[in-house]
Formats: sequence, structure tokens, C-alpha cells
Amino acid sequence: MKKLFLLLALFTVTLGASAQKFALIDMEYVLKNIPAYERANEQLNQVSKKWQAEVEALNAEASTKYKNFQNEALFLSAEAKKAAQEEIMQLEKKASDLKRKYFGPEGELFKKRESLMSPIQEEIYTAVKEISELRGYSLVIDRASDTAIIFGSPKIDISNEVLNKLGYGN
Repeated sequence: MKKLFLLLALFTVTLGASAQKFALIDMEYVLKNIPAYERANEQLNQVSKKWQAEVEALNAEASTKYKNFQNEALFLSAEAKKAAQEEIMQLEKKASDLKRKYFGPEGELFKKRESLMSPIQEEIYTAVKEISELRGYSLVIDRASDTAIIFGSPKIDISNEVLNKLGYGN
């Protein structure tokens, strides 16, 4: 009796698993075909370059002051040496703090990326969800991510369908 019940349960699970439908999506392809994503990336690159230049300018100023200090150290009093060293350390700390503020894990670049990309990602998610519900997909896998997909049939790739739903179809 136990064997029959176990066999019936296994058959039911196997039957249920085989009835599931899957689809693939290539998020890189989808994102590259959305103009708003390209504009957001360009904005992020411009802001990043601007902030990086600010940090590099402070580092260059600190480096120049340090070289000048090394050249003049023999001629400076103990108080002047200490003041120069403090000024150099303050510049280095300011550069480090600015770098953390802009590029840290919760920095301005992260926040900017989040604000620009979240609406696009939400729009894609909604389109994928609608297509999945319409076609009965249980699972949609991103073939562009670092998953271990060895092969995915183009027949189940819904990337173009998502782009069409978003209004960016070819």
C-alpha cells in the first residue's frame, strides 16, 4: 500500500513538473533595444566621468602639495612641516570621502543608477509577467545572466515579444 501511494505521488509530481512551460529572455538584447536604457547609461557615464574628475583633481592637488613639501621640508620649521602634512592629509581624506560619497556601495552613482533604471526594469518585468500569464509560462530564465544554460531553443525565447509589448519591436 505504501509503495503504491509513493508511486502515485511520484507520478503526480513528475506529471506536474512536465506540464510546466518555460521561456527564455535575453535581457542584454532587450535592454540594448530600448532607447531609454541607452540614454540612462549615457547619463550615468557622463556623471561618473564628472565625479571621477573631481576626485582625481583632489588627488592631484594632494600629490602636488606632497611633492612640494618633500622639496621644501629641509627649509621648514617643525610647525610649518606639521601644518603642511596636515593640509596634505586633509586633501587626501577629502578625496577619499568624495570618492566614497560618489562611488561607494550606497553612493550617489548607485542612487542615480537606481532612479534611472528602476522604471525601465519595472516596465520590462510587467511585460514579461503579462506574456507569461498569457502563454502559461511557469518560469522565464534570463539567458544573458551567469546561469548555467547550455542550450536554449530560440522557439521559447520571448525577447522580441517583450520588445513588441513595450513598443520597441522591429
